[in-house]
Amino acid sequence: MHLSSSDMIVFLGFFAVVITVSMLKSRRERTSEDYFLAGRGLTWPLIGFSIVAANLSTEQFVGMSGQSAGNVGLAVAGYQLLGAVTIVFVAIFFLPRFLRAGLYTMPEYLEYRYSPTTRAVMAFYTVVIYVLVLLAAVLYSGGLTLHTIFGMDLTAAVWLIGAIAAFYTAWGGLKAVAVADLFQGSALLLGGLLTMILGFREIGVQTFFSANADRLHMVLPADHPEMPWTVLVLGLWIPNFYYCGLNQFIVQRTLAAKTLRQGQLGIIFAAALWLLVPFVIVMPGIMALHLYGSELGTSDQAYPVLIRNLIPAGLRGFIFAALAGAVISSLASMLNSAATISTMDLYKRLLRPQATHEWLVDMGRVLTIVFVLVGCAIAPHLANPEFGGVFKYIQEFQGFISPGILAAFVFGFVVRSAPPAAGTTALLANVPVYGLLFLFFSGHGRLEAWTIREMAFLNRMAITFFVLIALMAAITWARPLRQVRPMPVRAEIETRTAPIVWVLGALVIAAVVGFYIVFW
Repeated sequence: MHLSSSDMIVFLGFFAVVITVSMLKSRRERTSEDYFLAGRGLTWPLIGFSIVAANLSTEQFVGMSGQSAGNVGLAVAGYQLLGAVTIVFVAIFFLPRFLRAGLYTMPEYLEYRYSPTTRAVMAFYTVVIYVLVLLAAVLYSGGLTLHTIFGMDLTAAVWLIGAIAAFYTAWGGLKAVAVADLFQGSALLLGGLLTMILGFREIGVQTFFSANADRLHMVLPADHPEMPWTVLVLGLWIPNFYYCGLNQFIVQRTLAAKTLRQGQLGIIFAAALWLLVPFVIVMPGIMALHLYGSELGTSDQAYPVLIRNLIPAGLRGFIFAALAGAVISSLASMLNSAATISTMDLYKRLLRPQATHEWLVDMGRVLTIVFVLVGCAIAPHLANPEFGGVFKYIQEFQGFISPGILAAFVFGFVVRSAPPAAGTTALLANVPVYGLLFLFFSGHGRLEAWTIREMAFLNRMAITFFVLIALMAAITWARPLRQVRPMPVRAEIETRTAPIVWVLGALVIAAVVGFYIVFW
């Protein structure tokens, strides 16, 4: 695809503004609280746009639209729509606990509830998944977009994207990321809406819905290999609760909220923006198949091919800037969160408890660079078709940690007598339990010879979760905790949820229910 001089001006101008403003706004970040949590001063618009920009990247634009062009169709939007419901629940029931305790990270909560060992295990798992799975996947999907649209070498594209994200993340920490997200989140949604409108104009609204009626269902048969209706009841809630409520690179923005009200309104705002995902990502993937199906080598190429063929000169620079911004925004968020957990939960807690704020900030910057180097080295290998597409790769491998983390938190919330051994066991047992299910029920690449029968990975997550809950219950019955360790308290944080949060949250949930009814 050719970029005109006006396209290049728009593209370069967009990033010049984003990077300059984010660096200026974050130039005074000196303490660890400033660097990792933006001085706990974020307001709801920044939180909302930052959550959206962190979440929606080319892993969605490439991976989710690829799934919609593949064998899942509109139902893949369930990740975001049910995620909107989940994040409303998180705002009302989880966030008050976390803000009141003044947490830096999610693993930190597990030390107060269980033990330092539980915290360290979750921190280690989280960093490994962030670097080897999430960072690598986002880098690959961003590089694939540049490769498909412009013919740029995949490896070179990966390293270019990684270098830009690492630069301003290492400089300014979370505030730099959040300020950049305000621009990039807005551009991302606007670019997606423009792409959808152009697609409808090319196909025709009535033609699109009639010709693709078989792909426009949110509820799929029970024997569907990836998203059977059974996952709506059980499996899909596990990655959603983990992702929306316990995943550092999403929750970190809310931990940095100025007040509980600002944090909750920011989350509800993000949930409302997530309702646009079926229109800005999923339907364009189906449009790509409708218009250019013969040009798709793999389903992951759906959105890039749509942009290459559909977007006219004059808009290409903006759409390209929006997509590049999506990649860089998500990368920056993951890098900042991985560095936060590594620094605060592993380095400071286990290796150097007396480290100064300046030393912690410097360590965070060094780790940011290290992580992006590792991610860039892995990313090009995800082109191997054995991984089944970038979106499935992300979701599949998070199953090795997400059921255990969710079980440890939920059981700890509900059962006050759960001892430290219960939380640690849930995290450690997750890997072998899910690994056995993966081995015997995945039908994945070289493991096909071991497959008994295929089972959707979301159902495997659900089974793993309930096995871990059973283990925790047995340990608690055998060795109940006599007294729960008290959580720290930030007295200045109001823990009562305002009525407006309840009302807006109910409206978001009603909108999701309505969408499922319309596209049943």
